[in-house]
Amino acid sequence: MDWKFRSDQPIYSQLVEQIKLGIVSGAFLPGERLASVRDMAMEAGVNPNTMQRALQELERDGMVYAQRTAGRFVTEDMRVIDRVKQQFAEEQIRSFLDAMKKLGYRREEIIHLLSDREEKENADS
Repeated sequence: MDWKFRSDQPIYSQLVEQIKLGIVSGAFLPGERLASVRDMAMEAGVNPNTMQRALQELERDGMVYAQRTAGRFVTEDMRVIDRVKQQFAEEQIRSFLDAMKKLGYRREEIIHLLSDREEKENADS
């Protein structure tokens, strides 16, 4: 996984977000065993305690679960994965609409721009 961090948010919460994104995008498959805390921390370049905190939050959210002697696994509950995927989509849409409104676009203009873009992409494929 390609770990990238920003300075505007705590590292553990960015880890949570990036792992969730990996799960909903299929980089981590349902039921897949995750690497150890130490290995994931080393790969991400963070302290193992920070990675542990992120994984604990993911457990609380139902995105991963732990088996005492076998490690942590990605949830197989597709409802949980779909719910998180929907949340990511809503955040992206909200961010996009906010940016377009700051540029001065009205709802109808945004819809027109999206339609034009979709037509161009369909013509290119």
